[in-house]
Amino acid sequence: MLQQVFFAGWEPLARTALSTMSAFVVLIVLLRIAGPRVLAKWYAFDLIVTVALGSTFANNVLSKDTSVAQAAVGFIVLIGLQFIISWIVLHWSPARIIVNSQPTLIFHNGRFLDEPMRRQRVGEGDIRAAARQQGVSCLDDVGAIILEADGTFSVIATIKEPASALADVPELGGSDKANKAK
Repeated sequence: MLQQVFFAGWEPLARTALSTMSAFVVLIVLLRIAGPRVLAKWYAFDLIVTVALGSTFANNVLSKDTSVAQAAVGFIVLIGLQFIISWIVLHWSPARIIVNSQPTLIFHNGRFLDEPMRRQRVGEGDIRAAARQQGVSCLDDVGAIILEADGTFSVIATIKEPASALADVPELGGSDKANKAK
């Protein structure tokens, strides 16, 4: 009984090694074909795809009931769904609001914006930490801090007009149409 916990024989080890190598090669080939967007963490659905790919890979490696072909189909479906969703978001602006959260202005011209901070569950300490990470020692020197859709903070020292990088921040007059491909 205890021996099965530590060593169940050579066949399961060989199966694990072979399926790991095979699934790894399949995944690498598919990722190269699909491009770097597959592993980007721009939005929540990108992160979900990355985690799901890892889970599919792990399931193939550790489960004797899952074949490499099944894992390959799982990889293809996940990458295909991400491609379809990102294409829809890029070409149909209203989909961006459905699929992705919008960036949120949480600090503007020396003031903490309480309502957006509360809605996004961000504290003043989080904002100060974001400023420090960008080398800012005085919040009076900050034009804006934005909570991005991927959960990171963007610290803008000064807002110059036209503020084209802020075109998709609703609180600064931006819109979801700023995400559309030209």
